[in-house]
Amino acid sequence: MRCFVRTLRAFSKPLTLTSRTQTSAIHSNLAPLIRSPFARAMATSTSPVLKQPIKLACIQLASGTDKDANLAHAREKVVEAAKDGAKLIVLPECFNSPYGTDHFPKYAETLLPGPPSKEQSPSYHALSAMAAETKTYLVGGSIPEADPDPATNKYYNTSLIFGPDGNLLASHRKVHLFDIDIPGKITFRESDVLFPGNKVTIVDLPDYGKIAVAICYDIRFPELATIATRRGCFALIYPGAFNLTTGPLHWRLLGQARAMDNQIYVAMCSPARDMTPDAYHAYGHTLIADPLAQVLTEAGEDEAIVTWQLDGAKIQETRKNIPLTTQRRFDVYPDINEGKISFEEPNPPK
Repeated sequence: MRCFVRTLRAFSKPLTLTSRTQTSAIHSNLAPLIRSPFARAMATSTSPVLKQPIKLACIQLASGTDKDANLAHAREKVVEAAKDGAKLIVLPECFNSPYGTDHFPKYAETLLPGPPSKEQSPSYHALSAMAAETKTYLVGGSIPEADPDPATNKYYNTSLIFGPDGNLLASHRKVHLFDIDIPGKITFRESDVLFPGNKVTIVDLPDYGKIAVAICYDIRFPELATIATRRGCFALIYPGAFNLTTGPLHWRLLGQARAMDNQIYVAMCSPARDMTPDAYHAYGHTLIADPLAQVLTEAGEDEAIVTWQLDGAKIQETRKNIPLTTQRRFDVYPDINEGKISFEEPNPPK
């Protein structure tokens, strides 16, 4: 950075040259430097991405087979988090139902055409009411979504994000489906039932800034996080349900990695662990990591509400001390933020 500034200062001094050829040569040599991706990267804005502190709460919820009971229980916990001062509240993946390919069709709700009726989507209306009642921003974990045409046999894993007035701000359909096979440990194929979403999801929270929302397996793909960060997000929010094989291996590591790569806050919100024989055994360990990749707070296996006050000054301090944003070399490798990026679904919930 200092070398670059010295170079610009040197060329900005008054010229005493009289030769048009010499002057032209200086301009020719300087122009590529100024126009280069390297120079553009060094001019990255340092304005705050989080305008004022906001208290975040992630609810590690225990859900069963009764959807109405799950929704009622979620409301209790959202109200509890709001009373403790949270303004941004997150529920876990598949908070309204058991998690599993066998359960998705049974518990799926139709969100289109939007807004859906209460009969079509009780979860949509329950989440909207929770956000309005508590006057908070609510990331509604995820719910199984059904295509309105039963003949398509299409289902999605969908997160709904509501504002303090109860209106839907955004939705995210899980982009990367959880298809893995670890011999002797676990085999799981979401793609047997689910279809993927097709966009990066960035949500504007007026008075605070932007967050990115993705679901579980999406966290393994750093591209979504990188793009969201370059677009000015202050936090990456991941409702997720890792299992007892991948959870101990990678849950905490992935949260810290995304925080470290992007120097912003990361929240990972899991269901509570249910060890009954037919249940999906979620890892738990809901956590919040800071821009230095330190895990600030982490739950265990049981129900819990994990909270932290997010502060934009911490993001700025981290980026000042370790200035990745001004050190990237887009003359050596491409800027993923300048590629072909999808921010729109063909037919999203409304």
